[in-house]
Amino acid sequence: MDISIAGRRLNITEEVKSYINDRVESAVKVFKIDPMVIEVVLRHEQTASNRDRNAAEITLRTKGHVVRTEATDEDIHAAIDIATAKLERQLRKYKTRIVDKRKSGPKLSEVLADPLIMAADLQAREEALIAVQDTADGDILVRIKEIKLELMDIDEAMLQMDLIGHDFFVFNSSQTGLISVLYRRRDGGYGLIIPKVESIEG
Repeated sequence: MDISIAGRRLNITEEVKSYINDRVESAVKVFKIDPMVIEVVLRHEQTASNRDRNAAEITLRTKGHVVRTEATDEDIHAAIDIATAKLERQLRKYKTRIVDKRKSGPKLSEVLADPLIMAADLQAREEALIAVQDTADGDILVRIKEIKLELMDIDEAMLQMDLIGHDFFVFNSSQTGLISVLYRRRDGGYGLIIPKVESIEG
């Protein structure tokens, strides 16, 4: 397991590094996989009320999956505790869904790949998905929504998202020609997700 630790506007002492390593290693014991790469970023932030707070962000990558958690607190150790506790819960959930679940019948991915089901109307598709998952533990996929991807710039996308009152908006960027996702950040402002296109050499 490879753990990297970085700080932004925050001096990370050896004691804090050791604390992070102990907490992270304890959290991943629930489902330790190799290879596993973990990035921890600690940030010092100042709120609108001028109160200092610290944020701990943990990103775990393993076998094509990414688990990300984040927590904030005035005390950096408390932020680390909360973030690693979230990480452990996410790994338990991941383990249950990916490894421990051994159920007969078609998988969700197989249903989504079935051209007859995907050619049906939305209600029929949702019913088919629920039927596959109705015995599963935890959350299930219960809604499918089709959207028309309009070609627009970022300002138009922000306006459209405000008009429909959603926390995110999917659109076709006129600047890049790529499908992008605009979303509201919990700490204020907007975020933009754009795909990273890998070049193909051949």
